[in-house]
Amino acid sequence: MKTMAFAAAAVLVPCAALAHDGMAVKDAYARGANPKSGAAFMLLENHRKVDCTLQGAASDAAERVLLHTSEETDGVMKMQSVEGITIPAEGEYLMQRGGDHVMMMGLKAPLEDGQTVKLTLDFGDCGSEEIEVPVDNQRGADHVSHDDAEEAGTGHEGH
Repeated sequence: MKTMAFAAAAVLVPCAALAHDGMAVKDAYARGANPKSGAAFMLLENHRKVDCTLQGAASDAAERVLLHTSEETDGVMKMQSVEGITIPAEGEYLMQRGGDHVMMMGLKAPLEDGQTVKLTLDFGDCGSEEIEVPVDNQRGADHVSHDDAEEAGTGHEGH
């Protein structure tokens, strides 16, 4: 019986390794801005040897899901839609408050702590990722649990 378990594990190990050959999402969380809108933030890792572009996102939790950025205009921070966010080959891209994020508008229910939101991220030719994002309305804007926040960078070259 042990031999069979080891054989099964040996077969599964290569599949687990392949899961890291594409896009990976780390440290994702969502916050409600008000009862009808919210946003999701995360670290995107590109394990491919080519640039990948996040082209869109979808969720059953909201009527519309858009890629947004925050920019200062005449001293006022404003959000606006972006066409895509490029994650460099074998690189990372941090989607964070005050910068690029996934905006959810027309929420079907307010985002409450302890819930999760299902998101599908569309990376075009690089595939798609379905993720479950925990809601954390208490999380501070400067919280990054990545081992080294400087490594992650904020990369805004992807617009």
